[in-house]
Amino acid sequence: MARGLNSRLQGLGTTIFAEMSALATRLGAINLGQGFPDTDGPAEVLEGAVAAIRGGHNQYPPGPGIPELRAAVTEHRRHWYDLDYDPDSEILVTAGATEAIAAALLALVEPGDEVIALEPYYDSYVACIAMAQGVRVPVTLRPPDFALDVDALRRAVTPRSRLILLNSPHNPTGAVLSRSELEAVAQVAREHDLLVVTDEVYEHLTYDAAEHVPIASLPGMRERTVSISSAGKTFSVTGWKIGWVMGTPELVTAVRTAKQFLTYVSGGPFQHAIATALRLPDSYFAALRTDLQKKRDLLAEGLAGLGFEVYPPSGTYFITVDIRSVGADDGMAFCRELPHQCGVVAIPHIVFYDDEEAGRPLVRFTFCKRDEVLTEAIGRLRTAPWARR
Repeated sequence: MARGLNSRLQGLGTTIFAEMSALATRLGAINLGQGFPDTDGPAEVLEGAVAAIRGGHNQYPPGPGIPELRAAVTEHRRHWYDLDYDPDSEILVTAGATEAIAAALLALVEPGDEVIALEPYYDSYVACIAMAQGVRVPVTLRPPDFALDVDALRRAVTPRSRLILLNSPHNPTGAVLSRSELEAVAQVAREHDLLVVTDEVYEHLTYDAAEHVPIASLPGMRERTVSISSAGKTFSVTGWKIGWVMGTPELVTAVRTAKQFLTYVSGGPFQHAIATALRLPDSYFAALRTDLQKKRDLLAEGLAGLGFEVYPPSGTYFITVDIRSVGADDGMAFCRELPHQCGVVAIPHIVFYDDEEAGRPLVRFTFCKRDEVLTEAIGRLRTAPWARR
């Protein structure tokens, strides 16, 4: 008898991003759900990809990634965080951060190992832990500030704990873990001999006084941390899917062992372009933050004016709101109805939680769109029956 989906992936189905993006396309709605910009990245980076294609870089690149990109990742990490990595043994290029996370978990987690993760978590974490046959253990970040509950983190550790899966700046809440919070995580990891896999794809998207601190930069953490980042968010090329893993030779070799049987290699010409991107001047990264902070403020002010309780983020390009302030309490129903009501798409937080009650009234909007699109979205939302006018 034929069998369908295995038990580890039961209940996952089509991602909420695919569902809501398809709804946006069908209804002509403004998509403030899925996190992708509606403008392209820097011209010199785009031209770098074109030049690489015309230059014949169209076959399999080396398994670890092209040397130019691995060197650029090393330079970038040293420049921004004073962290040194050997480009030949401590850097691995991947098909985006999602593959890097999957490969890390498949390589490092034994069946039955517990993976402690900050809830709400990006939905691929659930699938990747399941595919590795691990057991996810949530530590919930709660509004209004979504700060880390260090006591809850300590309670989450058991003899079966294997690693902490960390995400900062944090999707979907926009929280940026402070140095003191990261020091607490590091202390727990050192005390219990845990590995840390850290997703830092929003590393350059922090606002106000928030600072991104890689946990690998803290004492005793470089040797037990697999650090992951990617190009998509920083350079507005989410479709290129170029990411990278950083860690000790032992950890990177382990991740590479799993990764080679996933995509093997990917994005040859794009790797050349991202080597250029990572060497852009500091002014590019400063302008990116300034521009996105203005967009954050534009959307946050508009949402607050409609009656939402808004939790302004310190990082990423997502804003969380509590829909109870507009008389609703079911985020999934709210988001499915929103495109029909006023032609705007958002994402319900409940899909990011094991604790469904904690996520039920929360909804996420993205602000990585042109100002005129954000303004139009606010205007459309104003026509909804619950909106404050």
